[in-house]
Amino acid sequence: MNKNLLSELTVVILTYRTNREILSNCLKSLDEKVKVKIIENSENFENEKEFINKYSNLTIECTGKNLGFGGGNNFGFKKINTKFVLALSPDTICDKNFFENIKSYLKDSLEFSLIGVSYYQNEPFPTYGYFNKSKKIEISTDSLIEVDWIAGCAMLINLDKYENNKVFDENIFIYFEDFDICLQAIKNGGKVFSSKILLIKHLGNKGSVAADPNFKEIAQNFKDWHWTWSQFYFYKKNYSYFHALRKCFFKMIKNLMKMFFYKLLSNNSSFNNSKYRFLGFFNSMIGKKSYYRIED
Repeated sequence: MNKNLLSELTVVILTYRTNREILSNCLKSLDEKVKVKIIENSENFENEKEFINKYSNLTIECTGKNLGFGGGNNFGFKKINTKFVLALSPDTICDKNFFENIKSYLKDSLEFSLIGVSYYQNEPFPTYGYFNKSKKIEISTDSLIEVDWIAGCAMLINLDKYENNKVFDENIFIYFEDFDICLQAIKNGGKVFSSKILLIKHLGNKGSVAADPNFKEIAQNFKDWHWTWSQFYFYKKNYSYFHALRKCFFKMIKNLMKMFFYKLLSNNSSFNNSKYRFLGFFNSMIGKKSYYRIED
């Protein structure tokens, strides 16, 4: 019975020229009985033969170009035929009991759209939360808490809840996509949970080539631009344009003022931080697509 339950699960790992050692550590932590598919968000996966030969449960496909977090995952979801998918960042390591514990959720009797994971106690960032901070925590089972949003680094997704396995909004290149799919699931009558027994270690921002110290400044500019673009887009899409303006307008003006201040001080690093945050807000506000990319 347990074997049949795991046969309904595929792990999809989205990479973008990810460090070989980081990816290897992730793969080592996966149950060898679970199907695993790496989606490389570029034209070529450099170490394909090495990984395929080492892991018999692994397949690898390339998107052809960087489709972003949502687009790359959607690409992968359309390539699988299981009811459940674990969308897993490559800079994560699953607990030794992770896949034994996940079996309890792979049953038709449990109604859910998304289930998130927990970090070990020494991890500094939350794995779940509520859009309304006054909302009361609802314990659904001994291991599940019903929540509004879960962290995007590891998500168990019930693909039966999504037409054509399209889960993410591909207009969002990166950031806020986890908030968005959770809110969309709830709006559509679905349930979002956080699990206390699905434990992972998350290295954080180590899943792509941008983690290379040589790309530090470029990666920061990329993050600043997309964080603010996606923030405005999220509010505009899920609430209203005027709600997005109310939440973001003064932040945008603040960054504009900082640009002039740091320019006078000849502080190029801080100037660029403010510049790219401003440009992200501004381009999203005027309706431009999430176009900014790191050039090869």
